[in-house]
Amino acid sequence: MVFFYFFSIFILFYTLGISEVLAGRNIKLATTTSTENSGLLKRLLPVFENRKDIKVLVIAVGTGQALKIGKDGDADVLLVHDSVAEKEFMQKGFGISRREVMSNDFIIVGPQGDPARIKGGRDAVKAFKKIYSNSIKFVSRGDDSGTHKAEKRLWGIASNILPWNVTSTSWYNEVGAGMGQTLNIAIGMGAYTIVDRGTWLAFKNKREHIIMVEDKETLHNPYSVILINPNIHPHTKSEDAKQFYDWVIGEEAQEIISEYRIDGERLFLPNIDIYK
Repeated sequence: MVFFYFFSIFILFYTLGISEVLAGRNIKLATTTSTENSGLLKRLLPVFENRKDIKVLVIAVGTGQALKIGKDGDADVLLVHDSVAEKEFMQKGFGISRREVMSNDFIIVGPQGDPARIKGGRDAVKAFKKIYSNSIKFVSRGDDSGTHKAEKRLWGIASNILPWNVTSTSWYNEVGAGMGQTLNIAIGMGAYTIVDRGTWLAFKNKREHIIMVEDKETLHNPYSVILINPNIHPHTKSEDAKQFYDWVIGEEAQEIISEYRIDGERLFLPNIDIYK
């Protein structure tokens, strides 16, 4: 009888061990659609997973939604791009560590016909003023993403009356979608929109749309990694998430980011100086 008892205990723990192996170690990464649409995650994550034997489960949404997911404890680590919202997130104690990983810039794209006459400009605010004053079609993500918030800040500088507050506005279209879908809608409508450079370079359906305005100072777009606070959400996998956090700001990941290119053009500028 004693033998069967201990044998049963052995089988139980053996089975639990096998289940753990089969399930594997994993973490949830809530990140922006731009890191996914650009193809960067497909280059980064397999290297990390092979190196650390930790699977990364990606939740690709707008930055606002990613921060909410982190606030609710439904992710272990974040990779986002809205410095204002990120600092507020940290001040409220939802994150325990935050570091910049990389950056690129936003660009304004539009139809080759360029009805707003902004092509070749280097002043994003001036371009938005022209679009606004002439009521030229513009498509907004409208999804509380980092891109959407950057766009809203530009409208705030460019005009006294914000377009999304005017019910009769027909030229301004909020679509509540990710960057790829927003681009498809803008192209279908022959409208302008704002997009991060990485997504634009990776986007395959440009058709007659081209880059209209580049303003690297005003449209600078940094990305940060944030580790969720385990004191607020003790169920999060903080130790494994910390491994990802440390790795993505380290030399191996930074070199991958630096070398990631499409048609010879680098999509993101790494944060470590030696790879810039």
